[in-house]
Amino acid sequence: MSGVLVVMEQKGSGWHRISLEALAAGQKLAAALGVGCSAVVVEGGELVSELASAKKVEAVWSVKHPLLGAYSADGWVAALQQLIAEVKPGYVVFPHTYQVRDYAPGLATRLGEVLISDVTAIGDGPVFTRQWMQGKLNAEYTHKGDGVCLVSVQAGSFRADEVVAGAGEVKEFVPAIDAAAIRTKAGEAFREAAQTVDLSAAQVIVSVGRGIGEQGNLAMVEELAAAMGAELAASRPICDAGWLPMERQVGSSGQTVAPKVYLAVGISGAIQHLVGMKGAKTVIAINKDEAAPIFEIADVGVVGDLFEIVPALVKALQAG
Repeated sequence: MSGVLVVMEQKGSGWHRISLEALAAGQKLAAALGVGCSAVVVEGGELVSELASAKKVEAVWSVKHPLLGAYSADGWVAALQQLIAEVKPGYVVFPHTYQVRDYAPGLATRLGEVLISDVTAIGDGPVFTRQWMQGKLNAEYTHKGDGVCLVSVQAGSFRADEVVAGAGEVKEFVPAIDAAAIRTKAGEAFREAAQTVDLSAAQVIVSVGRGIGEQGNLAMVEELAAAMGAELAASRPICDAGWLPMERQVGSSGQTVAPKVYLAVGISGAIQHLVGMKGAKTVIAINKDEAAPIFEIADVGVVGDLFEIVPALVKALQAG
């Protein structure tokens, strides 16, 4: 068995964001192993040719069957099990979405393999890293045996904008699925979050922590976010206090983000918060405590009084 196969997932008329992150992870894994990377799309319509013409993959497997028109775990397990038997990849990479959490454990069981889920990094070997205890510990896993290795990647751990462009061949695959094997009936599509803001899609984020002191001081951080054209986010204490809605919380119990710029204002850098923003391309931190953990991962650190620094930043940005 050789090669890497990435399972893509659609959301509406386009790709689920984490699918592109999974493709980036799959491409990197394939390059490190010196093998090819392919993708699979189940009932993807025009997205199949779009993917094949724009991304560097050996092939895009287009899986088609009337029983796959509506999602079911039974249908996806049957289809992917048969495709894996046909393609014989060494590794299968999934985006760690709600849908993958539904069917991938069943697929792993059917294949007699273990699913290494919610992976945050892939090292030489390969070694797969996932977190325990809300990010307090990192555990490393390697795959043993001759069977296929199944891996799902955590949102924000790999960057969608690092997917290598190129082109690949479209190949069709029609699995044999018996209607009697589909034990569930599709209901209303699950909505991952009934929220007014999707921080995961933001390119620039200004995030505020309890260093802000009191709710009345949020106005100056909001002004900074507006001046930067950024989304406003917060650490858990701010949202727990009701100063900002929970949908703006970043961290292990909030949203996972991967912006180009993440400006942390008055955030100490608890591990639960870092878990949610570690995918940021550039991290800028403002904190009066030079020993704050946030500075360990910051690309740019400013030690000082945020009540002096933030107004000065706003003034400079507005002047520019």
